[in-house]
Amino acid sequence: MSRAGRRRLALALLVPALAAPLLAQARELLAVGAQFERVFEYQDNGEYGGLGAELLRLMAARTGNTVRFRMVPWARAQAMLVQGQADILIGPYKSPERIASMAFSEKPFYQDQMALYTRQDASFGWDGDYSVLKNRRVVLLNGWAYGSDWERVRPGLQVSVANNVENGLKMLVHNHVDVFVSNRRNTDPVIARLGYARQVKPLPRVVDVQNGYFAFPRSPAFDRLRLQFDQEFNALIDSGELKKLGRRFDVTLP
Repeated sequence: MSRAGRRRLALALLVPALAAPLLAQARELLAVGAQFERVFEYQDNGEYGGLGAELLRLMAARTGNTVRFRMVPWARAQAMLVQGQADILIGPYKSPERIASMAFSEKPFYQDQMALYTRQDASFGWDGDYSVLKNRRVVLLNGWAYGSDWERVRPGLQVSVANNVENGLKMLVHNHVDVFVSNRRNTDPVIARLGYARQVKPLPRVVDVQNGYFAFPRSPAFDRLRLQFDQEFNALIDSGELKKLGRRFDVTLP
């Protein structure tokens, strides 16, 4: 065999050898979450949509991976991530407990306004003074993080827990509670869907502003994946693609 032929043969053998480690690292990722309006939704056609799902598809493709989705109750989705049964959690807010058990993406991908919802005939308002809630029945959502102020006042409140936004609204409408605490993005579309616009209202003062992130298991084995996704997310910001997707899904960006 000529020298040129031997060189071509060596290159032909070398290229697959170099590609093998890259192919071995590519895999199907499992992303979990709960029904979050416009962030992670199960659609009528059986597909998953929303800003979070779309971003994960883009970032998975750009890192040589694929992604499949699973929707479960929110508390269970968090437990799956912490226990290493999932690769990515879609949309958690930060809290001290979560920071201790999850590794968050460098930057958030959406932002929510937290609000107090009451019945339309409720006679009280809210000016930021939590003491007005002391003698009122409050419903919160299971597994949600409401911020340090809520954690401080929660022990002094009459708190019930609902598993989803629809149940929280129904508890309010049927007078089982006086106040429902949720975010506008998740809650306003459900109010419209249930036909509750004449029965329920958000109080005008915003309770808090929360940013939503992607989270990964805290194991060092996931550090590379998280850093790759951070890099691709920054590229989506720099290119303006994130802003376009935010408009497309009608989601407020941080």
